[in-house]
Amino acid sequence: MKAAVFYECGGTDKIQVVDLPRPRIKPNEVLIEIKAAALNHHDLWMLRGPADSSYVFPYCGGSDLSGVIAEVGKDVAGFKVGERVLVNPNLGCGACIRCLAGEENYCPNYDILSGGFAEYIAVSVKKVLAIPDDLSYVQAAAVPLVFQTAWHALITQAQVHPGEDVLVLGASGGVSSAAIQIAKLAGARVIATTSSEEKMEQARKLGADYVLNRTDGDYWSEINKFTNRRGVDVVVENVGAATWAQSMRSLVKGGRLVSYSRTTGRNAETNISTLFWNQLKIFGSTMSSNQEFVEVMQLVFQHKLRPVIDSIYPLEESRAAFAHLDAGKQFGKVIIQISEN
Repeated sequence: MKAAVFYECGGTDKIQVVDLPRPRIKPNEVLIEIKAAALNHHDLWMLRGPADSSYVFPYCGGSDLSGVIAEVGKDVAGFKVGERVLVNPNLGCGACIRCLAGEENYCPNYDILSGGFAEYIAVSVKKVLAIPDDLSYVQAAAVPLVFQTAWHALITQAQVHPGEDVLVLGASGGVSSAAIQIAKLAGARVIATTSSEEKMEQARKLGADYVLNRTDGDYWSEINKFTNRRGVDVVVENVGAATWAQSMRSLVKGGRLVSYSRTTGRNAETNISTLFWNQLKIFGSTMSSNQEFVEVMQLVFQHKLRPVIDSIYPLEESRAAFAHLDAGKQFGKVIIQISEN
């Protein structure tokens, strides 16, 4: 089978399309013929390395994927060959207390699925969810990781309420574009930042009430003015070191900061006085529980939330797809289309 892989960590030039053996399934697994897979920043982080014991080369990334079941294991029930599906990329040990409770994202040995940038993948039947006929494979591939991440961050961790002000940084990212929609669905007023007039308009179309160009002056002052110097109730942080301190300062007393990523660096300074004096709450957030995954996927299937597609590349142009995401020019998901049929 064809697959986009890398044999050593480095830049996007390391990505190449090669032939790999077609995977064999275990009794509790299904073999999926992949139709589309979405890139995430996690794929870029893995590409850049440095490599550790978790790498097996050639490394094939791809956590978000959709396709059709090509083969079912002998112990599989409830799914059949030819069924259209997507995959939950959460991976836990399956035996610890948190996994048994359906909270795989809290598993001590937690990991995220890889292998989606290929023509086939073998996965546990527990990870598979059927998709409706009116959701394309490209759309389906764009939703699992980003929507469950945004749902867990906003609804479970930050517990956004109607009427609150929510600041979403980096609106062009996959999770951020999902977060705008989820915050609006929860009844919040959404403030978003992005890097161009075109992206600002796209954020407005998703439901953002107030959008600022982060490259144009002191946008933090503009946020302060928009909230009548009150500040925001929730900040959805994914930028990391470059915005962390100001994100904290932008919160109201008792406000919540929820972080799911750190694009500009993992080490940031925290003003402890601001933290305790303003009684702020800081939440880390990674993916979601199995129940949350199903909940947010149903909202996508009901078209109450919608996938945002930036661009589509064929498998043969996977290197260009990686480079496009790495350049930060996208709004929404970058998709590798494995098959059009």
